[in-house]
Amino acid sequence: MGFLDFATNAGLSLLDNWVKTRSYILGHTPSQADVKAFQALKSAPAVEQYPHAYRWYKHISSLESEFSALPGDPSKAYTAYGPESSELTLNPAKAPEKEAAKGGDEDDDEVDLFGSDDEEEDAEAAKVREQRLAEYAQKKAGKSKPAAKSIVTMDVKPWDDETDMKELEAAVRGIEKDGLVWGGSKLVPVGFGIKKLQINIVIEDEKISTNDLQEEIEGFEDFVQSTDIAAMQKL
Repeated sequence: MGFLDFATNAGLSLLDNWVKTRSYILGHTPSQADVKAFQALKSAPAVEQYPHAYRWYKHISSLESEFSALPGDPSKAYTAYGPESSELTLNPAKAPEKEAAKGGDEDDDEVDLFGSDDEEEDAEAAKVREQRLAEYAQKKAGKSKPAAKSIVTMDVKPWDDETDMKELEAAVRGIEKDGLVWGGSKLVPVGFGIKKLQINIVIEDEKISTNDLQEEIEGFEDFVQSTDIAAMQKL
């Protein structure tokens, strides 16, 4: 019953067959069953030999930061999960032969003419599972990802050495937008007594376009000749 030792080829073959038609060890969402199975593996299964187990392992590894929030019983061992019969899972082609060998009497035993309490138990288990999945989805939705940001160093070039650089910088910093934060600046000599304004900016990538920002700055035609992005890196 359940998975075998993942340190053996038999154990890995069992896992590979199990996730061949499944995204997760149990149900349709990640759970502690996936966590326990993942932690039982020392490394990713060989992709050539166990392609389905490898795909499952890589997907679960991407959820590692959320392991503690996943539903399920963290006290269970990974061997508590998996197929009911290791022989059937390791040798799926034998399933029809096994069923044929059972005989007619066992088929009759499987037919419950009067029903049983199992249906009520299954309904209750399904209700609890759906409730846990809903709680997990709510927790996950509440974890908003931080906005992607970049640090940009921009060069703002004046027309000549007579341009008032204080007024130029004041005009640039006067641009206010959601997702835009002005940083430090300095004047850098470019020759013939002309100095350019080099200014640092922090932007939220989804809200601010550097191209649009450059166009707006170059709109100060009395001061600005052109702009360039001198450097840019992700935060």
